[in-house]
Amino acid sequence: MAERIRLIDRARYEFDKSMAAGPIALIGWLAVVSLAVILVSGLVLAVLRIAPEGGSPMDFVEATWQALMRSIDPGAIATDRGWSFRSVTIVISLAGIFIFSTLIGVIGAGVNAKLDELRKGRSRVLEQDHTVILNWSDSIFDIIRELMIANQSRRRPRIVIMADRDKVWMEDAIAAKVGSTGRTQVICRRGEPTNLYDLALVRPETSRSVIVLSPEGDDPDSQVIKTVLALVHDPQRREAPYRIAAEIREPRSAELAQAVGGDELQIVMADELIARIVVHATRQSGLSAVYSELLGFEGSEIYVVDQPELEGKTFGEAVVGSEGCALIGVCEPDGKVRLNPPMDTPIVPGSRSIVIAEDDSAICRTALRTDGVEAQALRKPPRRKPRPERTLMLGWNRRAPTIARELSRYVADGSELTIAASLPDLDDLAAGVEADRSLTIRPVRMNTTSPTSLARLDIPSYDHVIVLGYSDLLDAQAADTRTLVTLLHVRRIAEQAGAQVNVVSEMTDVRNRELAEVTKADDFVVSNRLVSLMLAQASENEHLSAIFADLLDEAGSEIMLKPVADYVELGRPVNFFTVAEAARRRGEAAIGYCRRNGERAPRGLGGVVLNPEKSEAVVYTAADRIVVLARD
Repeated sequence: MAERIRLIDRARYEFDKSMAAGPIALIGWLAVVSLAVILVSGLVLAVLRIAPEGGSPMDFVEATWQALMRSIDPGAIATDRGWSFRSVTIVISLAGIFIFSTLIGVIGAGVNAKLDELRKGRSRVLEQDHTVILNWSDSIFDIIRELMIANQSRRRPRIVIMADRDKVWMEDAIAAKVGSTGRTQVICRRGEPTNLYDLALVRPETSRSVIVLSPEGDDPDSQVIKTVLALVHDPQRREAPYRIAAEIREPRSAELAQAVGGDELQIVMADELIARIVVHATRQSGLSAVYSELLGFEGSEIYVVDQPELEGKTFGEAVVGSEGCALIGVCEPDGKVRLNPPMDTPIVPGSRSIVIAEDDSAICRTALRTDGVEAQALRKPPRRKPRPERTLMLGWNRRAPTIARELSRYVADGSELTIAASLPDLDDLAAGVEADRSLTIRPVRMNTTSPTSLARLDIPSYDHVIVLGYSDLLDAQAADTRTLVTLLHVRRIAEQAGAQVNVVSEMTDVRNRELAEVTKADDFVVSNRLVSLMLAQASENEHLSAIFADLLDEAGSEIMLKPVADYVELGRPVNFFTVAEAARRRGEAAIGYCRRNGERAPRGLGGVVLNPEKSEAVVYTAADRIVVLARD
């Protein structure tokens, strides 16, 4: 038999539910109690005809008003006369004290609860045309800096960040590592990006672009893919396509991520990007400075623009005659990206130009120059036969197998890679590297920070040295410290032997780069910064991922640094029209130069100048290099 519920139990249950509804319900109950006390007191005074001493009896309305005044201001009873009237007003005043003190407490608790909610970052943003960053990693600080530069021309630049971190902690971290964000306002929210309810807090449907970072922890790629899935398949999503840039670590995850995101997603393969740039920089000293310049919003960068004045011209005519920008490729009407196509390729109507320029306003919009080439200064390229190379890799992290695999695609047969690291399972790790047969891999277990162990490797006998940080085992600062110690020992050994060794190192934190420059390494590849720059650029340029996939693919056109003497005469002023023509005759696109004579170029990083003024004459030396886009 069902239990019989008493009326009093039902009333208590309903009261409990109403009290659990929050401050509004509590205020409602206090209002009911206040009204009851005032009405009852007014009725007592009116019916019993109780009045102050010397006064006349009051009607119900006047009695109720007097009760209300004494409940609000208990001090009014000091002027009352007559104990009958005082006994009623004392009860009213005590009830008023209880009610209004409780009301103040409830309101204070409600305000504190709302402030706590705001500090937790759980309120919905109302921004439009903002950049959304989902998840948290060390790359976020460089991304914010780059977006601040990109947003300088915007009216109300906003960056909205959501991660499963405390809101105040995120704001403090940004303030400590980025500092003032200027006109760009950074808004933080706490939530899980894979949760549709939390995702709605940052309003991606009104955003300009979305950046999905690879989070810390296990299986980050799955979290990124799930976040992209939540974005593109959200029932509340907008009809217009999103512009999403996502960081993926493992190549096997890229195909699934692309299937989920479709045309709305640009994938930044973080580990492959860093590994390929390390390999390219190893073989061509100074190349990391070129990529840093292209990926940053300061200086020259890549644009995809309409240039109808080039229609009907060949790519070769346009690549030499364009002034104010450096033409590197064409985006065909169907969206296909072609970097450095054959020089006789016609530029058809509907095509868009892929150029390098300091700003889109400086891009050439006028007729092509045809009078700037100095034919007498051109030189024919010499023939060089590939030879086996010896490369030494010091240290290990998850990018090492990709570096070894990429290196094997470029070296001649008979080349050797020695991997030295202080890992107990190094032999098994090296055996698992999938490299071409042109490269022989030899593992050496040793302490890479020990000068005695390093001396036994005969470092001067190697053509290239790569120093990797133990970023999988140590935090960023500890890994960079070990890298710095190794670099100092390598440089000292090379100097004692009187040898010039090409050294490329991978740093995790950009703040350690200036400190590491005392080691005089040829290149520093700052992994977190490069990933940050790529993600920031991809969020602004929908074609950037395809462009860099071609640039870093051995089957496509690549950025190379080649001796100036292979192109033009040395020791005399030569303009860049002439350099561009010399490169065109080899099927290459010249995009800049790199000074190696110790002087710093007026623009660029480490002597690198991209998109120089073509009419400006420069006297080159044998140590200088031309930056070209080539397939060889």
